[in-house]
Amino acid sequence: MNFTIIAETNGENLHPTTYQLIGAASSIGSKSIVICPNGKAEAEAASIEGVEKVISVVGDCFDIFDGGAWSTALNTVCEGNILISASPNGREIGARLAAKRNIPIIQDIVSISEGIIVKRPIYSGKAVETLTVSGDAVITLRPNAFEAAGLGGEAPINTVNQSADIKISIQEAINKASERLDVTEADIIISGGRGIGSIENFSHLEDIADIVGAAVGASRAVVDEWGMPHRMQVGQTGKTVTPSLYIAVGISGAIQHLAGMRSSKYILAINKDPDAPIFGVADYGIVATWEEAIPALKSALSELKS
Repeated sequence: MNFTIIAETNGENLHPTTYQLIGAASSIGSKSIVICPNGKAEAEAASIEGVEKVISVVGDCFDIFDGGAWSTALNTVCEGNILISASPNGREIGARLAAKRNIPIIQDIVSISEGIIVKRPIYSGKAVETLTVSGDAVITLRPNAFEAAGLGGEAPINTVNQSADIKISIQEAINKASERLDVTEADIIISGGRGIGSIENFSHLEDIADIVGAAVGASRAVVDEWGMPHRMQVGQTGKTVTPSLYIAVGISGAIQHLAGMRSSKYILAINKDPDAPIFGVADYGIVATWEEAIPALKSALSELKS
């Protein structure tokens, strides 16, 4: 059985989640047909082990992300089960493709096995749902939940121009989103809560993030009270993340926040309250104010980086 995989790119290169999508398909003995929007990174996709064919879809609509136009352009070259990252863009494209093809969509899976049996967390991570896919479906995979495929492939590349089929597409985005890495895709996240004092102090977390290539997250309290962007919110009413390292600074650890980050591989908590609930899920804990811990962490990381 083959899977159609919608690749995600990071500039001119494939995003690491694309390797994970191909790895997930390969783990159950399936080959992948990889679709590269805008003709980007098609040669890189063809070099990944487990890829049977690459379809490079080009068109004017791919200059700026437009879920409606992109899904229309990609729909005609998709077949069978479709795998796509559970990133913000991936979720939108996946939902639109499922609607166009009149097939179900299964969001945010963390496991896949032969027979296309998938698992995903539900009820804010309190339970795991197991589903068997008996027909075609769109399936979104949680970033960092699957092993990445390696190199070693030599798949053929076909190019399809879809410009003539797209009647309406976004040509310019006036208010562009931040260039900083999205929390759902990051391997390292440093998040701040009310305990860091003010929105201005997030600049110290951003300094740490720039050193290690991390994303910056936030608790619901600072999003609601300080006006931080909702795209940064981690938790039950925000985004669910699975990074290799999650650093929680000044976050007490309310159950709603834990629901969004407790599946992280390692958790480091920094809080001045030794009885804060966050320490109950943390692998490592530092009892200190952020003013004491963050400058020391920044200094140590800078030395390691140099």
